Amino acid sequence: MVEPRWLGEQEAALWQSYRDTHRELMRALEARMITNSGLSGADYALLHPLSEAEDGVLRTRDLGRSVGWERSRLSHQVSRMEKRGLVCREECTSDARGSMVRLTPLGRKAIDSAAPDHVAAVRTYFFDHLTAEEQTQLAILLDRVAAGIPRTCVTPDCDE
Repeated sequence: MVEPRWLGEQEAALWQSYRDTHRELMRALEARMITNSGLSGADYALLHPLSEAEDGVLRTRDLGRSVGWERSRLSHQVSRMEKRGLVCREECTSDARGSMVRLTPLGRKAIDSAAPDHVAAVRTYFFDHLTAEEQTQLAILLDRVAAGIPRTCVTPDCDE
């Protein structure tokens, strides 16, 4: 059996700092979005790619891939958003097995209203604490880490 490469003190501190920062950043962004727009982070996560898609519509599997969600989580969130009139489901005309998610006019209004404050929050909580040089360096470092992460399929529906 191979002995694990345990984290050193500096590595453990950095990893914990990353985890704490990520958790608190996501918590602050979520709380601000709910307070200021009534949208959850999950709502915004789906409305954003739909708002940028041609005609505001994406195939369900492509929407799921764009946010990195499994089919069941996506289905439940789309159902909740459908009940609130933010999106609607449609049949896929090119593939009877597929379905589409469309941004409704109410959904468009919600994302257009929420986006400016969300961007302001990201700037306030993240970018304003970094110089331009630090932002460049952080982007390089994060891209390097991301490139080393295997892209594996862990769900039965990820290739559909």
